[in-house]
Amino acid sequence: MKKLLLILTITLSVAFSQNTIAQGTIVDVAVGNEDFSTLVTALKAAGLVGALQAEGPFTVFAPTNAAFAKIDSKTLNSLLEEKNQKALSNILTYHVVSGKLTATDVVAALKKGNGIVELKALNGQVLTVMQKDDKIWLKDSNDNYSEITATDVMGSNGVIHVINTVVMPK
Repeated sequence: MKKLLLILTITLSVAFSQNTIAQGTIVDVAVGNEDFSTLVTALKAAGLVGALQAEGPFTVFAPTNAAFAKIDSKTLNSLLEEKNQKALSNILTYHVVSGKLTATDVVAALKKGNGIVELKALNGQVLTVMQKDDKIWLKDSNDNYSEITATDVMGSNGVIHVINTVVMPK
């Protein structure tokens, strides 16, 4: 009986610990999801992979490939060129906030802020999170909107929230 109890305890301990371990950094999570292949390419071109593999924590509003497809292909290809690394870095760091903000945190902040919360992105500019039509949206510096379509994709150094449009800084 003691042996059975010990085996059960060890099995539950292993199962519990595996469920609480994140699947790598937020970069690793993005690399492992084909819907973020354009984002990963952009992160590499901007030289930001190492920064986003750091301890963090970070909250990343990650545009999907479909979100990047909304940008004119000539413009997107130009941004991926080495000479435009600074501009691309500015755009990508506009999608990242210091700290780990889960969906629950965002909803609580929206309630406290009467449906609007301003977040300072890593590039120093403000992203506005708002609730509208029973959905959560990001509003960028140019008054364009991006819907948050999925939340709480966890990494060991932060969280990813999926968005359907690339937000653009000033």
